[in-house]
Amino acid sequence: MMEETSDPEMETLQELLALMKEHDLDRLKVKRGDAVYELVRRDGAVTYAAPAPQAAAAAPSGDPGVPVAGANVKKVVAPLTGVFYRSPSPDTDSYVEIGSHVSKGDVICILEAMKLFNEIQSDHTGQVVRIVAENGELVSQGEELFWIEP
Repeated sequence: MMEETSDPEMETLQELLALMKEHDLDRLKVKRGDAVYELVRRDGAVTYAAPAPQAAAAAPSGDPGVPVAGANVKKVVAPLTGVFYRSPSPDTDSYVEIGSHVSKGDVICILEAMKLFNEIQSDHTGQVVRIVAENGELVSQGEELFWIEP
């Protein structure tokens, strides 16, 4: 068990561990500022990776494995912090897939926050070209969820 401390990083980890326990999550990845915290439950214990600074998203890295948004891409970001779900229930189809056409106002995912399921609507009309968040992943407010190309 972790000791009580006034270290902000340890406080963040304690909050994240409590969130994992509350929602019975096996994996949790959260971005706070430039730090990314990733916690994974293995054999009943939770391990964590130290936060690592992330490169600015606007700066193309030149790495062919890292997608870069085109000039026309519109991004849908999380309006609140919550667990991202691509479908209304585990046994139903996803709201959208890569290649799906969406209109402004269409429901494209759900964010669960404090046991409330919030339907997230597209702010844009176009084709889904990238789904950034992983199903069941905790996303932070302002984090990218989808890329839509008009």
